Amino acid sequence: MTPQRTPKLDRALVVDTALQLLDEVGLDGLTLRAIAAELDVKAPALYWHFKDKQALLDEMATEMMRRMTAEAAGAWGADRPAGDWRQTYLGTMRALRAELLRHRDGARVYSGARFTDTSYAPALDAALRALTEAGFTTAAATRAWYTAYSYTIGYVIEEQAMAPNPFDGEEGYDVEARAERLAAHPLAAEAGRVMFRDFDHGFEQGLVAILAGIEATFLA
Repeated sequence: MTPQRTPKLDRALVVDTALQLLDEVGLDGLTLRAIAAELDVKAPALYWHFKDKQALLDEMATEMMRRMTAEAAGAWGADRPAGDWRQTYLGTMRALRAELLRHRDGARVYSGARFTDTSYAPALDAALRALTEAGFTTAAATRAWYTAYSYTIGYVIEEQAMAPNPFDGEEGYDVEARAERLAAHPLAAEAGRVMFRDFDHGFEQGLVAILAGIEATFLA
């Protein structure tokens, strides 16, 4: 019998395995030991590629960024209608949210990560150029972009904590139980039905509100 060949262990394989395992166990359950077991190697073998878990998380976030950039290319690339910076702005953030939602705890992995290469730079440059061509200063374009970027990451962190979990079937936050506890505070009770339901609609409303604020602040 011919022995089964084990794929060569490299950074890309480790990251791909880690992202798959993340969907199964979540960020808290993702350990180098668990990833090594999934790869059928000893944990020390991973240290040839990543010095610690944070270094691996940084590379995972970088890979998510690469995939998001490919997804958002139509928003800031050559097909973008001339002068339509709003399409760039909204399309990029929608693509970012979609990529974060593809993985269990994706936004937590992504938040605060240090990208491991400069592959993000061309997309960021193109996005900022779309804004500066529309009349934003470089500083205003940067602030406008970073405001929506931070909103998107923060929104998805909350969304993934409160919405039903599509990876393990866990039910989301019990909004009606919350409303019962807050019966003496009817506005606060009703707010839960707005905040913790229909996350797609909520994200879009918030993004549009930010867009309007950006226009009023930097293009007035």
